[in-house]
Amino acid sequence: MDDWLLLIGRLLIAMLFIGGAAQKAFEPDQVIGLLTGWRLPGLLVWPALAYNAAAGLALAFGVAVRPVALSLALYCVVTSVFHFLPDDPWQMTIFVKNWSIAGGCLALAVAGAGRIAVRLD
Repeated sequence: MDDWLLLIGRLLIAMLFIGGAAQKAFEPDQVIGLLTGWRLPGLLVWPALAYNAAAGLALAFGVAVRPVALSLALYCVVTSVFHFLPDDPWQMTIFVKNWSIAGGCLALAVAGAGRIAVRLD
């Protein structure tokens, strides 16, 4: 049962990052606006899209789950800074969700992929 729960957990978290990659692909202007508002290059949307897609797929297939989950936890913590806008309840919800997702990723980093995963041995 644990392996099935890990698979479901991996897939649910992976959906967030794959969905984020799709959102960046189809509506890059939202992220570009956020980045340029922080005086960062808008072109950073493209490596973020690639990272979201690759990391999400790695989680979904169970490939390199421990290092990928650790990197995603760090990514969530770093990107939460963009949403720390105490006067905007919606952005603060996203801020807290990013930290919660980071916690789920840390749990995956400890647990690993489980037995239901693609093996590259």
